[in-house]
Amino acid sequence: MLLQEPGQTPYDLRFQILGFPVRVSVTFWAAAAVFGYGLARSLDAGFRQDSPGFVTLLLIWCACVFVSILIHEMGHALAFRGNGIESSIVLYFLGGLAIPRHGDSRGMSPGQAMWVAAAGPLAQIASAVLIVVAVRLAGSQSPVVWPLTRLDWLQQGLPLSSVGLTAILFMYVYPSVFWALLNLIPVWPLDGGRIVNSFVQMKGGNMVQALWVSVITAALVAGYGFSKGETYLGFLFLILGVNNFQAIQQISGPRY
Repeated sequence: MLLQEPGQTPYDLRFQILGFPVRVSVTFWAAAAVFGYGLARSLDAGFRQDSPGFVTLLLIWCACVFVSILIHEMGHALAFRGNGIESSIVLYFLGGLAIPRHGDSRGMSPGQAMWVAAAGPLAQIASAVLIVVAVRLAGSQSPVVWPLTRLDWLQQGLPLSSVGLTAILFMYVYPSVFWALLNLIPVWPLDGGRIVNSFVQMKGGNMVQALWVSVITAALVAGYGFSKGETYLGFLFLILGVNNFQAIQQISGPRY
């Protein structure tokens, strides 16, 4: 997801990977812990006496989310690099950012911009699929989530004997698939919204038309979220829909 870079703090983790500077905001870990709290509690109860413990499960969740979202942003960064633009990566409470730093991303063609937007979710989903396929080829049954549950072959094999490995696999596959699919929803500024914007431009349309797609889609997803009791999802897309509608008004300007 490409949004606005958060402010720096002395507690941020910094390192480089494949030449890309990476900064992990302290807010990333806080948000990961909040979102993983309920899941860690559920798995701790489900594993019963075999559970490694709630705190251990929560730490596993935070580590898996970190790797998963880093791979997502690496997908964007590598796609930028393929277009001659170097970038840096920031992970924070809303997910991650791939920020161009050498070269102007506004000079990319709609096709190039579409590929950059799609590369993040594709890298994330591919990493999850590779893991579950590798586990299945090893003869074991890998934890899978929708839509991978539709592939019967992945659910064959012997159950994993290690509770810890089961937790790691599930806690990696779940956010990898969920986060990628969430980002592919065609609402600006999610990756799906950027893909739609590029597609509309390629067909001779403009940003306002792409934003209307975002507004309509956001309204539908928000309605679905509230109807299913998914309050966070509902409010997230309600806010995104309102922001997109306001953007349309700003672009269109006042009419007299």
